[in-house]
Amino acid sequence: MRSRLCALVLTALILVVPAALLAEEGMWMIDQLDKLPWKDLQTMGLQLSARQIYDGKGGGIAYAIVSLGGGTGSFVSPNGLILTNHHVALGALQRTSSMEHNYLVNGFNSASYDEEIPAPGYRASVLVSIEDVTTKVLSAVTDGMGDLERYNAIEKRIKEIVKSGEEGRDAECRVVSFYEGMQYELFTYFVCKDVRIVYAPPEAVGNYGGDIDNWMWPRHTGDFSFLRAYVGPGGTSAEYAKENVPYKPSVFLAMSTGGVKEKDYTMIIGYPGRTGRYATSYTIAQMQDYSYPTRIGMFKDWLAILGEEAKRGEEIKIKVAQFDQMLNNSMKNWEGMLEGFKKGDLLEKKRTTEQAFTKWLDMNPDMKKKYGDVLPGIAALYEDQKSYRDKSLIVGQMNFGCQMLRAAGTLDRWTEEKVKSDLERRPGYQDRDVPRLKQTLRIMQMSYDPQVDRRVFKYFLMRAVDLPANQRIEAVDAVLQGATGAEAEKKIDAFLDKLYAGTKLGSADERLRMFDLSREELLKQGDSFVDFAVKLNKESKVLEDKDKTMGGALQRLSPRFMEAYRLWKGGNLYPDANGTMRLTYGSVKGYVPRDAVVYKYVTTLTGVVQKNTGEDPFNCPKELLALHESLDYGPYEDSALRDVPVDFLSTNDITGGNSGSPIMNGKGECIGAAFDGNYESISSDYLFIKETTRSINVDSRYVLFILDKMSGAKRLIGEMKIR
Repeated sequence: MRSRLCALVLTALILVVPAALLAEEGMWMIDQLDKLPWKDLQTMGLQLSARQIYDGKGGGIAYAIVSLGGGTGSFVSPNGLILTNHHVALGALQRTSSMEHNYLVNGFNSASYDEEIPAPGYRASVLVSIEDVTTKVLSAVTDGMGDLERYNAIEKRIKEIVKSGEEGRDAECRVVSFYEGMQYELFTYFVCKDVRIVYAPPEAVGNYGGDIDNWMWPRHTGDFSFLRAYVGPGGTSAEYAKENVPYKPSVFLAMSTGGVKEKDYTMIIGYPGRTGRYATSYTIAQMQDYSYPTRIGMFKDWLAILGEEAKRGEEIKIKVAQFDQMLNNSMKNWEGMLEGFKKGDLLEKKRTTEQAFTKWLDMNPDMKKKYGDVLPGIAALYEDQKSYRDKSLIVGQMNFGCQMLRAAGTLDRWTEEKVKSDLERRPGYQDRDVPRLKQTLRIMQMSYDPQVDRRVFKYFLMRAVDLPANQRIEAVDAVLQGATGAEAEKKIDAFLDKLYAGTKLGSADERLRMFDLSREELLKQGDSFVDFAVKLNKESKVLEDKDKTMGGALQRLSPRFMEAYRLWKGGNLYPDANGTMRLTYGSVKGYVPRDAVVYKYVTTLTGVVQKNTGEDPFNCPKELLALHESLDYGPYEDSALRDVPVDFLSTNDITGGNSGSPIMNGKGECIGAAFDGNYESISSDYLFIKETTRSINVDSRYVLFILDKMSGAKRLIGEMKIR
């Protein structure tokens, strides 16, 4: 949710102590394993060497881990079977559900390869290699460059490196910055573009507790699903085709039924999204005082619209399910962030650290001359951002929330970009992106309802009515014609009537037909949404240039701050999460959230039954109730608990994007899948507190128990290596 342009800089003193003192803190780059305290890890219970985890040549358990876009998965069979979270697979379940086959509610269990169904929009990216390209990227920068020029130069150089890396190869590349732009690495992936749904538990297992239990402990959710990666008959990356065959990974994980107990060593490898441990006080102030409160208010209103519309019937409920889950999850996350910021007094801690840093510069004239402009420079950038942030937020949410506007905007941009040379195009609109753009336009149909779309769009248009004078959206003001209050709402309603009546973008076939038109041909269509998108995109481009200018300035300032801070304190640093593969280690452990309250490390099937009310979201399936009543637990019972373990806590350092990551024991066996953090740890994206930061993981024994005893999925049980 955070802008990729807002580079984060080093301020937290806790992050510059030697790694051995950091305990479980840190999302370590997978090619950075030499920086880990190996003796300590072995004492904790790790039995693998660094090369057995990742050797850079295709060997090690890290190669069993895949990126699924917004989440993580792991190969758990030699036939491309992927374990991930139910909520990671939710988009696929929603897009393929119907009134006749509601996979969201009832789950899905394929009896054969032929019954596995496509997961629209899903891709499994398998790591191939990592290469340091810092020198290549920064060679594009010259002295005297303006901030926007600098940003564009780096962006173009990255596109050149990616194009060269992909040329003549069945691979996709991505260049990512680390340490706030001090380092750049090229990641190469083999991408399985044909991903299919294999198994998903019913909602009453996979999302047991719903939004009430989200981010909370104790948790009793079976948040898991299975997908499968497919490739062309020759092993090449291929879009869905009936003749495709299961992908054969070079490495896959064994599933463990050995169980866990408190203090056991744990290790998670996955693709965490974004953290801001190195954020300045200016970033924290912007989030605490503006971004989070504003977005929370918006999302509450948005969710109310979806809730009202879902009452129209089961078909609408299915269509809005993915947005509903995403908005709820984000809103609760931001609420936890705000609470954590205030409880941890994070903003004041950042300011105190920066004051100490400034005093150090003052006492060292040479250092002050070289680095004294950095913090004031960053402060000025955030002050300037206030002059356009309201408009930027509304335009961004409008384009994101209204699917017809998003489609129209994509078509408008594509007709502009496709006439340019490939390297001159905006990222996301190069030749390599065409299949994805078309797929997005196609699958949009699966969650589109005109009435829902219109209500959401109207909400953001009404928000635009109240924008300050210096941040008006011209395309909206042209509709309002000076009207305010009730008169403004009438104008907007009349505008929306014409907009939805005058568009053909509600049809997937029409969207794809228009995708192939030239710009001149597209504009001649007279489509109402396209015409509005053209006007709005003119303003979006101005806002994008402002963001790029700020990004270029941060590319100039942030690495220097990192450099200065290292000189001040020294130490061994891990970089912030940025969507690349990371390893985090820890142990099984409960916690004390507040005075006189102690949370144990594990929950059980008995706890699932105790929460059962028979009503959503605590409507335990009757089959599961019967299994508990009969005590038919099989090999999945924990002998110490005399019960089936469901979820457990560990001290692993994770964040969004880690969802679905395998959690492993010291032997590298899969003991479960991470799916959440506890409420007290939400703000750990910015401040890690070891006493209360926990990962919540579904136990592999519960996964296998549900597959075997409740669902009878013997085919999958037989396919996996179970130890």
